[in-house]
Amino acid sequence: MALSQSDLLRLMESLRTADGIELIRVLAQRILQELIEAEATARIGAEPGERTESRTTWRNGHRDKTLTTQAGDLELAIPKVRTGSFFPSLLERRRRIDQALYAVIMEAYVLGVSTRSVDDLVKALGADTGISKSEVSRICADLDDQLTAFRTRPLDHTRFPYVYLDATYCKARVNHQIVSRAVVVATGITEDGGREVLGLMVGDSETEVFWAEFLRSLRERGLGGVRLVIADHHTGLVKAIRKVMIGAAYQRCRVHFLRNTFAVIPKDAGEMVAATIRTIFAQPAEAAVRAQLDTVADMLGKQFPKVRQMLLDAKDDLTAFAAFPERHWKKIQSTNPLERINREIKRRTDVVQVFPNDDALLRLVTAVLFEMHDEWIAFPRRYLPEGSMEQIYPTHDELPPTA
Repeated sequence: MALSQSDLLRLMESLRTADGIELIRVLAQRILQELIEAEATARIGAEPGERTESRTTWRNGHRDKTLTTQAGDLELAIPKVRTGSFFPSLLERRRRIDQALYAVIMEAYVLGVSTRSVDDLVKALGADTGISKSEVSRICADLDDQLTAFRTRPLDHTRFPYVYLDATYCKARVNHQIVSRAVVVATGITEDGGREVLGLMVGDSETEVFWAEFLRSLRERGLGGVRLVIADHHTGLVKAIRKVMIGAAYQRCRVHFLRNTFAVIPKDAGEMVAATIRTIFAQPAEAAVRAQLDTVADMLGKQFPKVRQMLLDAKDDLTAFAAFPERHWKKIQSTNPLERINREIKRRTDVVQVFPNDDALLRLVTAVLFEMHDEWIAFPRRYLPEGSMEQIYPTHDELPPTA
């Protein structure tokens, strides 16, 4: 948009009297303001006071926004609109993940437990002049209100026939020592085929007590209608599932099972054994799946008796998926849907390397999952095909008790 004569005169006077850094600040502020106004015009479909058929709303004043830069604070004015909302893309709001990462790095820095890489990140974030402990506390408190609400929100708005459980590990300081912390995550498939993040917890192990506490917290928040829990074969986890998730079957992750078999066979036999075991999951019907497992166990048992015993011992858990609609089989045979989530968690947590405490770790991981959950809700895409979910609840039975 063109500058008015009075604006132009003020700008010229500012440039004439400004020194080097101040000149950069004035120019940057003017350029950003013009870009903001231009974007607002494009969003509204008209210049101020202009009448056009493409207009979608009207301006409604401005709100002040201070932007901190290396040239100093820039005082900007963000146009307000009567309907909807407008925020310039140049000043895109920092995502929760970035806020959480910033808070964690600052917290580590203030507590004096930062590494050289964290020091570098602090400087890159523009905080090389220092940040106070009270400022870090304020940032964390603002975040924690949102993240706690997400982590404890009710889950009784729909049924979740399928629940996925998995864990990843991160480093954190506990009692002045750096230790490995288990981050357990639960996601679920809704009865209409969508996906949601259900919850997470940070602890010192994956014992039955730890997993049972986590699963009970999901049930207490209203998690219901669960028919199948897909997870790896940790002893504590399996016991907790059978104890807490009453009425739900347990599907042992086929991918993790294959990896387990590789530990008891020669390396050069891995490809052949894996291909043979995969035939179990390629059968067309439930009875055929279970029969094929027996056949494969006998075939491999002649050369690898340990694999045969592993297959027979895991038969019920490996083939639990076969009792559900065939169109769902590929998605409920393993915890692969959680692999992308774990990779994103590790990508973010690797930046910090060592967390100053469990709260900092929980804060960042929650922010990662919150953003992922928002994407699933904002851009819904069926994870399981339409028209197949009603087969799971044919009688429209009531939700199971949440105790």
